[in-house]
Amino acid sequence: MPARLRRADPAALAEALAADEPTPVQLKLLTKHFMAVLDERAPGASVEVRVPPYAAVQVVPGVRHTRGTPPAVVEMDAETWIELATGRLSWSDAEARGALRASGQRADLTPYLPLVED
Repeated sequence: MPARLRRADPAALAEALAADEPTPVQLKLLTKHFMAVLDERAPGASVEVRVPPYAAVQVVPGVRHTRGTPPAVVEMDAETWIELATGRLSWSDAEARGALRASGQRADLTPYLPLVED
């Protein structure tokens, strides 16, 4: 079983979010942080969310996936994931511009986004 993702240190998170153009290290930090938040908010294993090369997580309640290709897969780049997680981009807009690929039941993560806390 893969190691659980953890939330980022609050100071490092704030610095990365404030960057006009995050560095690769900051992209990795933000990606993993928001994947950990998604994992907490949508526990389960019916959808695999992939943000290569930084992270992948299985989330959303439903049928548990154990082998082969998951029944639902969502994949995007880190910049798109961070925009979705922070509410700067809607799911429908990301789909319309071809910034993400989603297939299978429960692959729409709209009910769980954005992931930023007030």
